[in-house]
Amino acid sequence: MSLRIPGMFAAVLCSASAFGAEAEPLEKPRPNILLIAADDLGYSDLGCYGGEIRTPHIDALAASGFRATDFHAAPSCSPTRSMMLTGTDNHIVGLGNMGEWSGPGQRGKPGYEGHLNHRAPCVATLLREAGYFTCMAGKWHLGEKPDEWPAARGFERDFTMLPGAGSHWADRKGLLPTEAVVAYTRDGRPVDQLSPGHYSSKDFTDFIIARLKENAGSGKPFFSYLAYQAPHGPLAAPEDWIDRYQGRYDKGYDVLRADRLARQKELGIVAKEVVGFPRLPTVPAWDSLSAEQRRLSARKMEVYAAMVECMDDQIGRLIAFLKETGQYENTLIVFLSDNGAAGEDLGEMIGKLAPTAREWFAKTYDNRLENIGRPGSCTEYGPAWAQVGSVPFRLFKGVVANGGIRVPLIVSGAGVQPRGGIHRSLLHVMDLAPTFLEVAGVKHPSLEEGSRLAEIQGRSLVPLLSDKKSAIRSEADWLGWELFGNRAIRQGDWKLLHLYPAAGGSGDWELFDLKQDPAELNDLSTRHPEKRGSMLRLWEEYVKRNGLILTSDGPYAPRSSSSAE
Repeated sequence: MSLRIPGMFAAVLCSASAFGAEAEPLEKPRPNILLIAADDLGYSDLGCYGGEIRTPHIDALAASGFRATDFHAAPSCSPTRSMMLTGTDNHIVGLGNMGEWSGPGQRGKPGYEGHLNHRAPCVATLLREAGYFTCMAGKWHLGEKPDEWPAARGFERDFTMLPGAGSHWADRKGLLPTEAVVAYTRDGRPVDQLSPGHYSSKDFTDFIIARLKENAGSGKPFFSYLAYQAPHGPLAAPEDWIDRYQGRYDKGYDVLRADRLARQKELGIVAKEVVGFPRLPTVPAWDSLSAEQRRLSARKMEVYAAMVECMDDQIGRLIAFLKETGQYENTLIVFLSDNGAAGEDLGEMIGKLAPTAREWFAKTYDNRLENIGRPGSCTEYGPAWAQVGSVPFRLFKGVVANGGIRVPLIVSGAGVQPRGGIHRSLLHVMDLAPTFLEVAGVKHPSLEEGSRLAEIQGRSLVPLLSDKKSAIRSEADWLGWELFGNRAIRQGDWKLLHLYPAAGGSGDWELFDLKQDPAELNDLSTRHPEKRGSMLRLWEEYVKRNGLILTSDGPYAPRSSSSAE
């Protein structure tokens, strides 16, 4: 049975019974799929999204494909990754809350296992069974037991950092005394030590290039998932990369925030009349800081920028390899960030997870100015610079305001049109898995009669790749989010948002018209009570559909002994 897709995507639609069997002859080779995820990259960091950080290779991907300006993830790492690899809501597939922050009423309940469960298949499993070579390198954060590792979820080859964060260097330092050594796997086996010169972005890229080189003569298309640890904290970059940004951020975050918004307007990322979210009242004006405070803050941003440019350089190496080996033209390339810019302070966050760890943290890490970004340091750049990364949006990682969930997406490579375009319709990270399955000609097994698997909830992007359609959702379609008890519903240009005061909200539902107000500045609840009411009903449907168990426990919500509201 043939599935005819415009351009380079002609393929065979495999039935569930054909998984693992020899595929029928194809009219054209099935495309390779390269999925690249940055970790905690802000919406405005890339050059093609208005940033001053040099990202020529990612910008080139955007120029040969399209950028999306209304693409959404979850507000934090593991929930996004669970949806990206299954096409199904995180509350169904095991990451209804991050395992680290599950409330007492959530732990062990269906959808809250804290790892990727088996209610929906991982896309790597489906592609492997359909004849794809599958490999990954980088951060997993979807389970740390052997039956939860990438090797058990469809990846033939892997080089994986299992937890959510840790050192970028060979020392494998963790962030908690209970996880003092970061766990890695290679091809489904524990790794005892990393290469002496290990730096995450380079070594993960090296692994992918080596595996694709080995696969090049097999005749198999590949699905490759490159899950960069950068630019997630601890901030770390090779010295020569940091030197490139010395002094670049001395003018401070207030000026940089305005500069990025101006460039976004010039690039057409946002409308000319857009007003950005203002500096948070908890963030002091740059000019009010002492000279020492400014230098410390600027140094952190220098290292962050160096991490991003170094990651871009490694992506350039990988793209060059694909071109040199004749694989580029038949490779669909997707680049995204897993959530918004990270505004948390690592030391404070660790103290919340384990108050007794504060003393250990202070003794373990050398965070003097001269050591920031080097091995042995453990810092992040904080909310002031995260607001720069989130321009023009409200807040950042961890909350369901736009700054936490609206992230860059670039789609490029085989058959993608229009080149250099900007796509503005509503998209979601759940849309990636069905896209990969459709271009590969693979039918999702939940569609089989009698299947008990969770249905795929995302929408394939294939109609957008050939520029045949301008949207995959109608104005009546809607999407929902929830994490740490903070919640949102999006329908068309309308967004209903509920944030706890501890997360930067009012503690009540607020209504925004994102077409006029993407920064979520003007609550229209009293002006449009009927719309507020209709979207509240959608929220109730979202809760029921996905089996939510609400909690007020978490880093961005008030602490409570109660597990439900």
